[in-house]
Amino acid sequence: MRLHPLLGVLLCVVALPALAQPTNEWAGYDDVFERGARQANVWEWGWTGIYGASLVVDAYQASEASDRDDRFDARIGVVKSALALGGVLLDSQPHQAALAQYERLKARGELSGVQALGLELAQAERARRGWGERVNSLVINGIAGGIIAADGRERDGAMNFAMGMLVNELQIWTQPNQASSAINRFQPARVSLGPVTMDGEYALLVSPQQISATWRY
Repeated sequence: MRLHPLLGVLLCVVALPALAQPTNEWAGYDDVFERGARQANVWEWGWTGIYGASLVVDAYQASEASDRDDRFDARIGVVKSALALGGVLLDSQPHQAALAQYERLKARGELSGVQALGLELAQAERARRGWGERVNSLVINGIAGGIIAADGRERDGAMNFAMGMLVNELQIWTQPNQASSAINRFQPARVSLGPVTMDGEYALLVSPQQISATWRY
């Protein structure tokens, strides 16, 4: 993980609130990692249930629907639901593994390792919300909508595409983001450079490409 040069300077000179309040520092980390793991479990079970139910309904409609167009659309729905379900099951959230690693680091009192783990988890959260996560959905829904449109139902094809993209967007934005929210929040801090002391606020800004720091006073 590559750190922005400014971040290195700030980490050397900023007295972080967590370091000034040792009785509360672990409570903050407990909240981030434990809530993240809980939300990740809810997210995975929830979307597994949604796509599983959709797969069952589409499979039934594909053979039992009275209307020919409904059967055609349901067959496409079976493929989309199966792919979405497979994606949720195979691409698990990183929060459960992060919680297990956090507990090991906490037991050894390795605060610096916990801080690095938090940055790593925040980067993973941001990456899972990036545009790259939308490419597969764009391709799958584009093909599905195109097939329906080629069947002579352009409006239905457009609706199928739009609904598929909307569901994928909801899936992306309901993912846990506790680490990103905690890191990117401005917090009070004090910078000391020799005899000069300056009060202000800092935030670590995490993106899929880099980590940087912002200071304001």
